Formats: sequence, C-alpha cells, structure tokens
Amino acid sequence: MRISRRAIFALILAAPVAAPGFAFDGAPAASQDATIPVVSAQPGAGAAAALKKVIAPAAPDTTSLTSLQYAAEGGHPVAQWKLGRMYADGDGVAQDDLRAFEYFSRIANAHAEDSPSAPQAAIVANAFVALGRYYLNGIPNSKVKSDPERAREMFSYAASYFGNADAQYDLARLYLHGAGTSRDDFRYGARWLGLAAQKGQHQAQALLGQMLFNGDQLPRQAARGLMWLTLARDSAAPDETWIKESYNKAIAKASEDDRAMALQMLEHWVQGRRD
Repeated sequence: MRISRRAIFALILAAPVAAPGFAFDGAPAASQDATIPVVSAQPGAGAAAALKKVIAPAAPDTTSLTSLQYAAEGGHPVAQWKLGRMYADGDGVAQDDLRAFEYFSRIANAHAEDSPSAPQAAIVANAFVALGRYYLNGIPNSKVKSDPERAREMFSYAASYFGNADAQYDLARLYLHGAGTSRDDFRYGARWLGLAAQKGQHQAQALLGQMLFNGDQLPRQAARGLMWLTLARDSAAPDETWIKESYNKAIAKASEDDRAMALQMLEHWVQGRRD
C-alpha cells in the first residue's frame, strides 16, 4: 500500500521501515560500535550525479536567476532543486539554509507520490535526503530544530520508496550509530548499508569495507572488506580523506592472500556490473 503525503508529513512514519531482503556476506554480530564518519550536508554522488547533465553548476546571472525563480514558483521541480542547492551552497546567491530547506520541502510536498521511474524521481529522492540532513543537524536560529526521528523518516521514505542509495546510506548510519543499540537497529543498519554499497554508493562501500576488514560489529572478512574499500577509494572525492585513510590502513595490514582474494572479488564485481 502506498504511503500518502499527508501520512508522511503528519509524522506517521515513526515505526522502523522493514529492512530490505539483501544482506552482505557475513551475519551481523553485536559488538563494539564502529566509527561512523560524518558526511557532507548535501546529497552524495549516487543519484545526484545523474542530475549534473540537467542542472548546470555555474552561478546564474540576474536574468537566469529570475527565470529559475519564475519556474520554481510555477512548481517546476528542477528549478526548485537548483535554487535549493544554490542557497544551500551559496552558489551565486547569499547562503541561506532556511530558503534551501523551503525549496526542498516544496519538492517533497508536491512529488512524494510520484512514480520512482518518473523523470524527476532522482530530484525528489534527493530533496528528501537534503531535508533529512537538515532535520538531523537543525538550522541555527530557525524553526528547523535537530530532530533525528524526523530525519529518519525522510531517509526511510527516500530509501524504501525511491530506492535512493544516498538515503539508504544515511539511514544505515542512523541505525548503526544514532537510532538505538538493539540488535534490530543493527540488523536494519547493516542491511541498508549493504544495499547501498551494492548500488555503488561509495561512502557505504567504504564504511562496509572498514567494518568487514576490521571486524567491527561484523565477523571479520578482510578480503571482502579490502574489495569494498578499493571500490570506495576509486570513487572518493578529494576531501573524503577518511576513505583514503581507511584504504591505506587496510592495504598496509592485508596479507598477500587477502590482497589476491580481494583482487579476484573486485574483478568479479566489475564484470557483474558490465553484464
């Protein structure tokens, strides 16, 4: 049964969303918490990369800004997303998180029930992710206060309905670190993390690889962990030093057998993505 927009924004999504059926190799094991890195406040490379051809990053002149505002007022989700990102980043306009939040909210309110296969689905999903990150941290001196439960609702909807890998990663981090300490929380987090990693979300790949290689909360699988870390390193942005550091530490500790097996797994992964 589909969830209505009214249900979403009336906070009826308080119950944990059922975890996906996929699970990475290795059963969850309860132990000490892994170090959970902090990510950027903007949607990650997963679905956002698909928007680059639609949304040019260059700062607009006055005419183009007015055109964007006109289109946004007319309900155009691409224009609303572009303006939201501009105000969030201070790109050609004064940085204003509250205005960014308002533009992302318009998208979520108007398009929550759009088909996941609709042309604008990536934009809608990323709007939910952006809202979730604002709710997670709050916006200083505004009505938007830190509300991890509301953040989880935003991530849950984008992760489950739209299948957004960035939302799945953020949701996994909440379950693994911030949403509780029960075995159910860990199981949900681990499965969302594995699903996001399988979809190519490089931050999820890095965290999963780190946990598997070190045996943090999971049975140790050094070769598989090194494989995930290698994939993440190749996709990491220059400022994501935690990914490169995790890879460097792992490759330095890995045995020759672990390295050879990781290479085989990596080749199998690449071939599977091509097929």
